[in-house]
Amino acid sequence: MSPLLALLLGVVVGVVAGIIVAQRAVREARDGRRRTGSIADSITGPIPRPIDAERETDAELAQGLRSAVDRLQMGVVMCDTTLKPTYRNASADALTGTHGGVIVDAHLQQLFAQTQSGEPAGAIVELQGPPKTTFSIEAMPIPEGGAVATIEDISERVRIDSMRTDFVANISHELKTPVGAIAVLAEMLADESDPTVINTLSSRVVDESHRAARTIDDLLELSQIESSHRLDDAVDLAAVVAESVSRGRMVADGRGVEVESMEAPDKVWIRADRAQLSTAIGNLVENGVKYSDDGGLVQICVRQNERWVEVMVVDQGVGIPAADLDRVFERFYRVDKARARQTGGTGLGLAIVRHVANNHGGVVSVQSQEGEGTTFAFRLPSRLIVAPPAQPAAFVTSDDVPTGSGGEPPSAPISKKVSMPDE
Repeated sequence: MSPLLALLLGVVVGVVAGIIVAQRAVREARDGRRRTGSIADSITGPIPRPIDAERETDAELAQGLRSAVDRLQMGVVMCDTTLKPTYRNASADALTGTHGGVIVDAHLQQLFAQTQSGEPAGAIVELQGPPKTTFSIEAMPIPEGGAVATIEDISERVRIDSMRTDFVANISHELKTPVGAIAVLAEMLADESDPTVINTLSSRVVDESHRAARTIDDLLELSQIESSHRLDDAVDLAAVVAESVSRGRMVADGRGVEVESMEAPDKVWIRADRAQLSTAIGNLVENGVKYSDDGGLVQICVRQNERWVEVMVVDQGVGIPAADLDRVFERFYRVDKARARQTGGTGLGLAIVRHVANNHGGVVSVQSQEGEGTTFAFRLPSRLIVAPPAQPAAFVTSDDVPTGSGGEPPSAPISKKVSMPDE
């Protein structure tokens, strides 16, 4: 049992025991006053007793303690000596009538039965959902008979622990693979005399070294982004998008994937961290190019409304299965591991995008259909919009306007309608 859970369970048991002891003390006090009163009556006559006031104080104390337990986020359930539930706080009562509540109640009865031996009992209950939910139930006997149990939703803790475990396993694999390959290739080079083979092995060593270096660089960048919250740059969003388009075209070189920026609103300046913003939008564009088929199209669109400034990146690539949509922003998570190896991705690009959005008070979302493409929406709150500086450091000129492969203006937007995600 975790220290926090043990502490909370102790508080609950203490509250319950306090109610019982307080009620017993009140009863004994009343009985004592009645006995004293009968002796006094024989001497001086009856003495008035404020019984109504005592009852009112007792009721207020019980109501106050009940109200305090009702405010706990964890569920609290009490049972009597026959194992029949006699009290449920608000959190426990919220589970009543639900599918998960039925399963939790079944485990509660089993745990209450186990406490009859005088020892506490506990269980972890996993509900597959969706969404997947995990409850920790702890039951403890109470001195007056019966038992009290706490029900804690630990789904988020389990999810974080799973992500931490996956991260350690993934980073070990991502670094072990290129380092192991370099060691093998170096051993082969030591015993090789053929110049052609030596050149081939040397090239492989360089490639694997760059792969390990990219992983380390992305980890360092992610760590820096997580710990940095500087939002003191006035950033020309159009210039950042233009840089991202150029970056995407470099990645698409030789595959015929076209990258273009659609018509954008008037100049929008954002109070942000320029380096982070450039990295995030560039990662989205690069991701769209990598997962597009040869000859595909990736479009970047900037839109603005009262709440958000949004950068949308739309591709016509392989798409993302529905089961993977909730996990694409996790570190090292890859939908298509084989394709990721071919494109040289580290699995950290979208995790970086999510942290950049969080640092700026924004969000990033994804919509996708397998075989039809993917739309990423990177949103920043409109409160970050600032007036252009008097002498901006950079301007987007006509040379920055994206063109097609033949130098002509970009083709018309793709025919399918791209809808803005729900607010």
